[in-house]
Amino acid sequence: MTNQTQTADRARPVRERLIDCASELFYAEGIRAISADRIIAGVGTTKATFYRHFPTKDDLVLAYLHGKADWERTAITAAADTPDAYDALGGVVGVLANSSCQPGFRGCPFINAGAEYADVTHPVRRLVAEQRQWWTDFFRSLAERLGVPAGAPADSAAGQIMMLRDGALVAGYLDDPALVEANLTKAITAVTAP
Repeated sequence: MTNQTQTADRARPVRERLIDCASELFYAEGIRAISADRIIAGVGTTKATFYRHFPTKDDLVLAYLHGKADWERTAITAAADTPDAYDALGGVVGVLANSSCQPGFRGCPFINAGAEYADVTHPVRRLVAEQRQWWTDFFRSLAERLGVPAGAPADSAAGQIMMLRDGALVAGYLDDPALVEANLTKAITAVTAP
């Protein structure tokens, strides 16, 4: 980092810097592997400041996941904001494929967080479930736009598309990234075909 970049970063609110540092570390190395002390050192603040903003590490984990949810919802909603259903499908698949093929991609942050928090009643797992429900609802709407009848058929298609999305996020970093977009589009088209 240059001195100008470091100075500009220090001018940002501490809460934002804590979330950004945690986001980078949680995503790259796992939530449980990162201590509050490591985040505090990464930001260059004090424990008192950290705990004033986040009384527990789980509060910081929730802030991290809320940021990821906001990004996903904004990007996907914008990609689908077109009158043509197949253009919307292409936009959504493009966002999923592009994000999963980026250097440093380590899978879905919500699936990763869910794997680290076994208790389904924990606030982190509840947030993971909320985000997955948002995706399922979004895919149900997309399936209906693509001609799948509302009700049970759209519900079934949404569940299948959600599984395809999860698989695409894994394929993006394990398989040939060039094939992710084409294969995901073909698979969703097959699921939604009349």
